[in-house]
Amino acid sequence: MPTTSSAHPLPQEDSTSPMRPVIITGLSGGGLSTAAKVFEDKGFFVSQNLPPQLILDLVDLAAADDSPVDRLAVVTDVRASRFKGSLLETISAIRERGHQPFVLFLEARDDVLIRRFDSVRRTHPLQGGGTLQSGIEHERQALEDLRASSDVIIDTSNLSVHDLRRAVEASVGELPVGRQHVTIESFGFKHGSPRDADIVLDVRFLPNPYWVEELREFRGVDKAVADYVLNQEGAKQYVDSFVDLLSSTLGGYRHEGKDFITVGVGCTGGHHRSVAVAEAIGKRLRQQGQVDVNVIHRDLERH
Repeated sequence: MPTTSSAHPLPQEDSTSPMRPVIITGLSGGGLSTAAKVFEDKGFFVSQNLPPQLILDLVDLAAADDSPVDRLAVVTDVRASRFKGSLLETISAIRERGHQPFVLFLEARDDVLIRRFDSVRRTHPLQGGGTLQSGIEHERQALEDLRASSDVIIDTSNLSVHDLRRAVEASVGELPVGRQHVTIESFGFKHGSPRDADIVLDVRFLPNPYWVEELREFRGVDKAVADYVLNQEGAKQYVDSFVDLLSSTLGGYRHEGKDFITVGVGCTGGHHRSVAVAEAIGKRLRQQGQVDVNVIHRDLERH
């Protein structure tokens, strides 16, 4: 179960800030409804299954001076493609109106999506007369460009409903306007690396506290384990070097329009080394003060 540190509440828009409407989209069965509920609980006005043109109209209504809505989230999936206009065109139109839309894309592995559809006995919206697998493949192809232009991509394959809520809250953070956001996600390679990571670090070169009997049952968030990991030869230099490297790339990411960056930090099981190093990287980045930072521990309590 992912554990997060330093998660922040989503702020309200003020009258002097550009509106930041949230577009929640992705693969059918990827967790869009759960993500929508997170934003609803945070005080957003949430609308679901709107076609592209109506999304634009809703943004205009919400941005009006007399609007009762100051935070807006819209859920839309591949079914919206049946209407005239594309979601990418709508997002561009929102930007042309002076707003800064935030696009959250949710996905999962094919086998997970199939299991989810089977459990609720639903057909895929693009399945037609074919198989569920073919419907999923068609949807991936249809959403490929949208996925590539999204601000944050979350792979929900290994997440429970509660885990997904935490991941959405941590990845989105404060929805900063004009400020970059970095999520540091520890994980265990034996459970698979996160497909939504922009950068993946492998810290299995460090000695594993699992083989130290008195540390085995503790985790990288515990001081004894963190001290053991970070006091190993090369550990602190590794953290420092990566923070310097990441800092040097932030300008390039911004130039490419990428304000949300996910860094995966992996060890064998995601319990000790990756957790300690992820926390250390997060701490260093916060001290620099250049970006908003959240730390997620995906496999901390997983066996």
